[in-house]
Amino acid sequence: MPRARMKRFIANSPVARFYKPQAIKMRDLKQIRLSHDQLEALRLADVENLEQVEAAKQMNISRSTFSRLVAEARTVTATALTKGWALKIEGGDFEVSQKQ
Repeated sequence: MPRARMKRFIANSPVARFYKPQAIKMRDLKQIRLSHDQLEALRLADVENLEQVEAAKQMNISRSTFSRLVAEARTVTATALTKGWALKIEGGDFEVSQKQ
């Protein structure tokens, strides 16, 4: 039986849930999903410039899990940008952290 998955901490929920290319209707776009925990990993790594160990500690996950989340988030984001797809932020196993 697999181990129970621990909740990942994120600082806050994003303000926007969708990003899309300008002047193209949503119904005409393909969508790709970015989870809340992937977005938080991307924020900690690329916006806050934290080392993986510190960022993983803030999210309450292992360093290797953090590394995997950042890699997945970068792939999803690059795919949306280069292919002109809509980026939908939803899902993930997370909890909003009380620490600020």
